[in-house]
Amino acid sequence: MAAAAAAASPEGGGGVARLEALAMDKVAEAADAVAIASSAGEVVRAIHAVAVLLFPVDSATVAGTLDEPIKSQIISVLSLSHDERESWRRAFYHGPAFPTMSKILLGSIWFLFTIPLPCFGWPDIALKWLRQIHNTARKEVYDSFFVRGPPTEVIQALVPALSQNENSKEDHNIFCLNIERLLVLCLLENKGVGQIVAEFMFFNKHNDGVLNPDRTIFISRVAQLLASVPDKARMGASSALTSSSFFKSVVSQLLVRAEEAAIESSANKDANEQDTLSSVLLFVGEVLSRVSRRGSTAILVAELIPMIRNHLQRCVAPDRKTIIPDMIKHVPQSRFWFNVIEALKDQHSIERLTEEMLRQLASHHLNDEEVYWILWTLFNQSIMHIAVMRAMFIDKFLLWKTFPLCCLRWILHYAVFEFPPNSFAEAQMRRTSNFLVTLQSLVTVWSKKEFVQSYSVEQQAYITAAIGLCLENMSKEELEMNRDVLNCILQGVSCRLESPIDLVRRMASAVALTFSEVVDPKNPLYLDDDCSENVDWEFGVLSPKEITAPSHDVEFGSKSKPCPRKNMKYAGDKKGKTIKHDISVNRVKIIEIKSKLDSDEMSGAAINFEEHYDEESINIDASSDTSLEPYDLSDDDIDLQKNFTHLSDLAAALRKPDDLDGVESALSSAEKLVRASPDELRHCSGDLVQALVHVRCSDVAMEGEEDSAEEKRQKALVALLVTSPFESLDVLTKLLYSSSVDISQRILVIDVMTEAAQELAETKIVESEQRHGNLISDTSPSWLVPRDSGPVGASPWREVSETGSLLKNWSHRYEREVPSRPGQVKSGKSRKWGLGKAKDSQVERSKNRFPLYAAAFMLPVMEGYDKRRHGVDLLNRDFVVLGKLIYMLGICMKCMAMHPEASAIAPALLDMIRAREVSQHAEAYVRRSVLFAASCVLIALHPSYVASVLIEGNQDISTGLEWIRTWALRIADADPDKECTSMAMNCLRLHSEMVLQTSRALESAEHSKAGTRALPSKLDNIIIPFANMM
Repeated sequence: MAAAAAAASPEGGGGVARLEALAMDKVAEAADAVAIASSAGEVVRAIHAVAVLLFPVDSATVAGTLDEPIKSQIISVLSLSHDERESWRRAFYHGPAFPTMSKILLGSIWFLFTIPLPCFGWPDIALKWLRQIHNTARKEVYDSFFVRGPPTEVIQALVPALSQNENSKEDHNIFCLNIERLLVLCLLENKGVGQIVAEFMFFNKHNDGVLNPDRTIFISRVAQLLASVPDKARMGASSALTSSSFFKSVVSQLLVRAEEAAIESSANKDANEQDTLSSVLLFVGEVLSRVSRRGSTAILVAELIPMIRNHLQRCVAPDRKTIIPDMIKHVPQSRFWFNVIEALKDQHSIERLTEEMLRQLASHHLNDEEVYWILWTLFNQSIMHIAVMRAMFIDKFLLWKTFPLCCLRWILHYAVFEFPPNSFAEAQMRRTSNFLVTLQSLVTVWSKKEFVQSYSVEQQAYITAAIGLCLENMSKEELEMNRDVLNCILQGVSCRLESPIDLVRRMASAVALTFSEVVDPKNPLYLDDDCSENVDWEFGVLSPKEITAPSHDVEFGSKSKPCPRKNMKYAGDKKGKTIKHDISVNRVKIIEIKSKLDSDEMSGAAINFEEHYDEESINIDASSDTSLEPYDLSDDDIDLQKNFTHLSDLAAALRKPDDLDGVESALSSAEKLVRASPDELRHCSGDLVQALVHVRCSDVAMEGEEDSAEEKRQKALVALLVTSPFESLDVLTKLLYSSSVDISQRILVIDVMTEAAQELAETKIVESEQRHGNLISDTSPSWLVPRDSGPVGASPWREVSETGSLLKNWSHRYEREVPSRPGQVKSGKSRKWGLGKAKDSQVERSKNRFPLYAAAFMLPVMEGYDKRRHGVDLLNRDFVVLGKLIYMLGICMKCMAMHPEASAIAPALLDMIRAREVSQHAEAYVRRSVLFAASCVLIALHPSYVASVLIEGNQDISTGLEWIRTWALRIADADPDKECTSMAMNCLRLHSEMVLQTSRALESAEHSKAGTRALPSKLDNIIIPFANMM
């Protein structure tokens, strides 16, 4: 020990190299002693001889855990002075001694001595001896090598060792468990990450803050090892080493110690703050980038937000309520926060961190001003001179990403307006050119029709809100000076008003209202009755909690209930119906109707009615004050209206536009007269259909009552289609593509055909039940009860109630006891007599009349849809009509589900929707319709029919069904419209169910016809599970 002290003293000579060589000799001696050790005490003595040179070891405590003579030997070891230990410590950890010693302590199999050592065995402490060493001794002489050493050297020894493979699984677990324990002890419990920051800070002080390439590589390596700890830890490692827990502690230590380093740097007046913090910022940036890259950005941001908020609170003076930039600049910690984002270097990590921070700030419900200063503190220094940073906010966060509305306001205030929310007056006085450039780029994208077609509804709502918020802070003079902005806004509003999607039209109305308030505040432009003075820029899809898919604004209802037509120019208005993806699993709608009432209930109701009637008669004759009141004659004009009794008169009245009262009366009488099914209906239905389609309800009805007239016309047309289908369809299908009707009339034709198909297909199951009560008067003998004739001594017949369902209780059952025959020992039997089973007399019949007319509904309208005529262009301009037409065809398929007609018409519908210009239409509205129709085809085809098609090798249906699967997969994977992707997933579910039912039908057919006919070898047209087993 005296020699060690002499070597460490300044007079010892030889310098650092000689001390490193002596340290290596001490390690070699310890390795030899451990290799030949026969007890844990000898191991402790060997490593204690090295530890006492480096640390202030409590030798007495260590000796207390050992037996003689080792105990005396440890106590007799002399301790070095503090300066001598520091000299040994520097030589030990920064030379080859510590890497060698760490391998001995950890038991690393890739340990190789650099000098020849007379080892008699392998110096394996961790696997062989560590469990036998007392905890106190282990803490003093074993753990101290890692806990009290420089963390930058310790981490380079521990983390790579986690990747080592031991000879057996048990050895590997012991080996890794010890390293994981040391990592938790050094990095987490002993705040090793903060010590690393302090070590780099110390390095900068003594090296003029200059980062040479070797030092930069070293810092990056330390950061890489630190961030890789959770990845290298075992599955069953301590919970402290999981990503969430480990990175939470690492980031917390990192930010706290970096702030302290900024304060220390600010206190050092002789040094340059930026140079002093260079190593610290580099290390912090490397660690944060790697944490973000490993998918723990949310953990990083969760630690960063409270710290930056606390920092801003420190910056606010006690006598001030608001923040100004000078307040932040004068706080020492701000030097770190100003540079932390720029220190990340990795732009991808910066984007992920910024995006996550905005979303978490939204969940904290912070006020706009506080968030503005958070963004200013973190990004202001980098956004001023780094172009890619400004592009991140202006381009990616406004045009490509989608955030909640509050985040959008923060982005605009910080990156576009460049003033905090409470400084609008000053901002307008000093409007930057960046504001107008950003607005111009937004409206240029927003005005294009391709943007409406190819972007998701959420993205459209987001950019619309950005434009609206910018317009709210503009003046009329600014708009007039930027004519391009003005033209783009008008163009964007115009193309959105043509959309059948209600949410898209609401966006146009919101921008138009805001624009009009800027141009002429006294005359705001309301394009929708639901518009309010305060525009809701969230549009229901930009909530702070989460970005959700838009609701079904364009509704295609499945009910036959007619609705008023509020705006015929735009299809899919609020009356209109959304293409719903939740197609009912039930193949048909079944309504059970009780066919008869019990005679007792009927007679009771009649008696009650007579009594009620008598009481009313008495009350009418009674004297009262109300009988002296004058009669209300305000509705006498209704009685004077003309009552139509012939359909020909009805059609003639509808063709007289100058007689508005006559037309209105005809509309009111049309449905009832048609439903009465007069003899002339068959001959007049076509003429009446044409008259109803061409009548202008807006000219007939009074202002505000147009919807009532539209509803009457629609109900009358539906009644005509239901009561006289063939004659009415012959006219309607020709009018659909006629140049004499406009788009609103085409939509009317499709709507009434949809509702008529549903009404015709409304299936009912009628159950005939036996009536209760006395069917024959009580004075005559009952014909139900068996005759009393029988053996002597038989008891009278008695009625017995039937147990079970209500369907069985309608019948009567009688039984009686019969005496035994003479000489018979066993007891007598009971004879039962009653009516037949209820099930035998039950009658069921279907009322689905649509399959009979399905071909007349569908086939004519499927011809010529792709032909461009005068005033007709379904594939381009009139895409709304195309979408509603395809939806109507899907409803028709659904209405004849499981009927043979579905199998006959399905190939033609599949050919239509498979057309490229239809299935890949630019408008999401049409794609939704195609998905709906495809889903209806899947639920309409009977599995046994699909199985027979496969067996017979019919290519039409099998190819079409396989196309549905592949096309739905493509839509679900890449379609920008969220509703389309949701409907595509539902379509795939229906397809898989159909395939499962078809495979069962094939198996059943194979079992029932074994050996008669083999299945075709080629079944690749439709994917069926286990097809190779059939």
